[in-house]
Amino acid sequence: MVAQAPAPGGRKTGPVQLFPRDKNGGVAEMLDALVASDGTGAHGYVRSGKLSEGPDAMRNLADAVHFLCVLHGRHPGIVDHALRKAVEPDAHAWLEQAADAFAAERSLLGKIASKVGPVPSTSGQAQCEAAVAGQRKALDMLAESDRRGCALGAAIALTLEWRTIRVLLDISAARIDMETPHCTLPDLVATARLAQQAADSAAVERAIGFGAQQLVAQHRGLWDLLSAREEARRGHY
Repeated sequence: MVAQAPAPGGRKTGPVQLFPRDKNGGVAEMLDALVASDGTGAHGYVRSGKLSEGPDAMRNLADAVHFLCVLHGRHPGIVDHALRKAVEPDAHAWLEQAADAFAAERSLLGKIASKVGPVPSTSGQAQCEAAVAGQRKALDMLAESDRRGCALGAAIALTLEWRTIRVLLDISAARIDMETPHCTLPDLVATARLAQQAADSAAVERAIGFGAQQLVAQHRGLWDLLSAREEARRGHY
């Protein structure tokens, strides 16, 4: 399963396979397929080019950055909650690296948000903010779940999703002449290995899948909202 993400300048990257193929399939391939088919990189709004080209791209990027801040800009986040619950040494080590890396990503997100300008004026602003705040609460509850594997699945899915989101942040930063640091999230091989090791029973594999599905669903809801906001602004102007 492959996915495409927008690149700076409005170009499209080539197909990207998240995880190396495992002939036995398993949870890593399931996560790969989930993110490739339903994740941020597969969303029509992200793929449309409206965030990377055209006269309204910067306004649309600013909108996305501000709402991403609402969803993922606070500490503790999904990865931090998952780290607090981790008991397996391999998962703990991976989550420590992911938490440190995501702290830097959160800082970058905040810096970009402070420089791209205010949230674009759009009808129903208060309702939109309340909806994304509700998504944030839902993700917090997911990450704090006592069901073994659930928080880890959400954390893994976030790191996979962030690869496309980071492309959008890089586009935003380039438009305001800001340099972005190298992203230090765990690499895909280590992430796939962790997912396979953590899924040591059918119940845990289902929980990992559930956590990942819920994270991806919340992101899909966010991009649906941002797409509707873009349409509302276009209709207004």
